[in-house]
Amino acid sequence: MKLTSFMPAHELHYFTLLLVTGLYTPVQGEITSLDAGNIDDILNNAGVALVNFYADWCRFSQMLHPIFEEASNVVREEFPEATQVVFARVDCDQHTDIAQRYRISKYPTLKLFRNGMMMKREYRGQRSVTAIADFIRQQQVDPISEIQNLEEFSKIDRTRRTIIGYFEQKNSDNYHTYEKVANILRDDCVFMAAFGEVSKPERFSGDNVIYKPIGESVPDMVYLGSLTNFDLIYAWAQDKCVPLVREITFENGEELTEEGIPFLILFHQKDDTDSLEKFQHEVARQLISEKGSINFLHADCDKFRHPLLHIQKTPADCPVIAIDSFRHMYVFPDFADLSVPGKLRQFVLDLHSGKLHREFHHGPDPTDSTPGQQEENKEAASSPPESSFQKLAPSETRYTILRDRDEL
Repeated sequence: MKLTSFMPAHELHYFTLLLVTGLYTPVQGEITSLDAGNIDDILNNAGVALVNFYADWCRFSQMLHPIFEEASNVVREEFPEATQVVFARVDCDQHTDIAQRYRISKYPTLKLFRNGMMMKREYRGQRSVTAIADFIRQQQVDPISEIQNLEEFSKIDRTRRTIIGYFEQKNSDNYHTYEKVANILRDDCVFMAAFGEVSKPERFSGDNVIYKPIGESVPDMVYLGSLTNFDLIYAWAQDKCVPLVREITFENGEELTEEGIPFLILFHQKDDTDSLEKFQHEVARQLISEKGSINFLHADCDKFRHPLLHIQKTPADCPVIAIDSFRHMYVFPDFADLSVPGKLRQFVLDLHSGKLHREFHHGPDPTDSTPGQQEENKEAASSPPESSFQKLAPSETRYTILRDRDEL
């Protein structure tokens, strides 16, 4: 690993010069050390917290320490309020329980928290003071756009999921709860708000929050729960903002891979929305109970040609459905069978039971067929293609990868 993976060339040159001349002194940043006794209290009271999960023996962790501390000093000057932004660290060797709690699989890992809730998207940017400070500045930008007049409603982008809150006043418990939800889901939805006279036509029964789905003709959905109950409104908004079937890209591939559960992927042409709608419908109809055990994704055939070639397909064969278990890839036999009741669900259940892997290696499972037929099935056995998306996992030239979570 080279320092250039962490710093721009000019920062690297300066850092090296200081080391050689013996003039470098580690910056004493305001970093809070977390342990089992203080972690919940500190994170729950922090508007934003960036936590460095590290191990002293990891050279990448050692390289990050002075950068992380200096970034903390830079940010503290701009955001001096103690609980507005917190830089913290966890020694994972000393606090294995915390490392396991947050599923740390590599060192160093920088995770973002808001009001105690860990965000899905950890920090994966450049390891430099400037980049880390810029990242925190971005987190301080208000995610809610205020609507100033009724004409703005006609200009809402219906290609993006949008939630709009209508409030009598900004300084209210209802709005503060809405604001907290918007901060957490800021990367998944567009959030807007209107107040006073502008919002009055939508406040016929008090403050109101609605969801505008993608599509011009799709009807709005109204939130019917308590506006001061964070758990209720967050669960409602998350369901609307985070689709059951997500798109995988090269930008989010590492993040999705790190979730650690297999992929069920629809490969389709970018303009083929019909196949995507059918896939989304069948996933919701057949597989909603499997949401925690498999990731439902769709991918652009042209961008992901390599995984297709891996399973002996090309963009011309799309739409294609496949499972990537991070060990092997398995192809759903025929897209036309997607709507056959239970067919897609059985495909996923066969992965969990090991049947897909077993049949690829040994042919179809034995049935009441004749011995001769069983021998013929064995001859047809083959080896499934190796995982292609596993290659999107974190780079070993940037992290110390933990192969087994039990190491923690």
